[in-house]
Parts: sequence; structure tokens; C-alpha cells
Amino acid sequence: MRIDIITVLPELLKSPFEASILKRAIEAKLVEVHFHNLRDYATDNYKSIDDYQFGGGAGMVMMIEPIDKCINELKSQRDYDEVIYMTPDGETLKQGIANQLSLKENIIILCGHYKGVDQRVRDHFITREISIGDYVLSGGELGAAVLCDAVIRLIPGVLGNETSALTDSFQDNLLAPPIYTKPREYKGWKVPELLFSGNFPKIEKWREEQAYERTKARRPDLLDEN
Repeated sequence: MRIDIITVLPELLKSPFEASILKRAIEAKLVEVHFHNLRDYATDNYKSIDDYQFGGGAGMVMMIEPIDKCINELKSQRDYDEVIYMTPDGETLKQGIANQLSLKENIIILCGHYKGVDQRVRDHFITREISIGDYVLSGGELGAAVLCDAVIRLIPGVLGNETSALTDSFQDNLLAPPIYTKPREYKGWKVPELLFSGNFPKIEKWREEQAYERTKARRPDLLDEN
């Protein structure tokens, strides 16, 4: 997989990809991540990529021309499965979306800034708009990092245990069940005895029941999607 991220602040984005799982995935050549500074595609000496909105109103708007030039340069080199715009009014990122995107080969992610982008960008270049939640950030960079983390960890070979991602929260519209490790007892707080029984079918059934009860208590909306 190759991910190209178009951003005004590439320096803000790089650190999440320089540690842990994302770093190992890149070093293992399971994914390529490239950052493109939108100001490199500006058409004036001031490297301008935004201007006042027509019709008046507060906030600057990212101009179409630098974005057009960047996307077209990338598309001249390879085909892309998706051109994603990170925006608060996009579809909310869920595990199913991450699953879908993990199967793609080439993705462009455009990070919004200021008041947003010229609507013509959304109309003519963007194939999918994604939000990481119902709140507004200073820019799309952190959202892009979240999206990349959610997607890259699903690529075969990235995680040490391939079944780990399949048992994450939300994979079946259920939250993960309780999990335990050493010590077996701590300050009088004990691990359920069933987990030491060796009866794996019974343990699996217990985990399914716990996952359902936890979801029912904390996120009943997820059960409506089943």
C-alpha cells in the first residue's frame, strides 16, 4: 500500500510514523507513506495556498489551484483507489471503513485547514470524506494520522499476531471483552477462574457474553447496527 498525504504542515505529521507499529510497517516495506507540502504547489512567490472566501465571511479558504496541481502530479505517476478529504462533516471513521481502506493499493489523503477547501475540490477531486469525530481540530493532520494508524495496522504482516486485529473492538460491532494478565491476584482482586480452566470453547463463549454485555452498557447504539 502507498499513502500520499497532502498537507500544509508536514512536520506535524511525521512523528507518528517514526515509532512503534507504523515505523516497523514502513521499514518492512509493507506500506509507503509520503508527505507533500501543499505550499510547494503554490503559484505565487509568497507560497499562498489560501484566500478570503467569496461573498464575505470569517475564515480563510484553501484554494483549488495548488491542490489541483498536487493531485494531478500524483495521478500522473500512478492510479489511486481513493482521494480522501479529512473534514469534520465527513462520514465518521469506523472500523468497517478502516477494513475497506486496508485492502486498497494507493490512497491520497488531503488535510483540510483554515475554514476548509474550495468546494470545487470536493466536487471534482475527492472520492471520500472522513471525520474522526464530531469536533473541530486546527487541521486535518491529526485526523489523517489517526486514519493511517487504523488502516495500516490491518495490513497483513504489520501486527505480530494476525488474529489480534480481528478481535479488536468494533470488528463485530461489539466492544472488546475484559482482558487480564499477571499477577493472578493483586490486592485481593482476582482474575476469573474460568480463564485458567483450559476449556477454550467455554472461555470463548464467556468472552462473547462479556463483549455483548459491555457493549449493551456502554455503546448500545452499536447493537442496533448488527
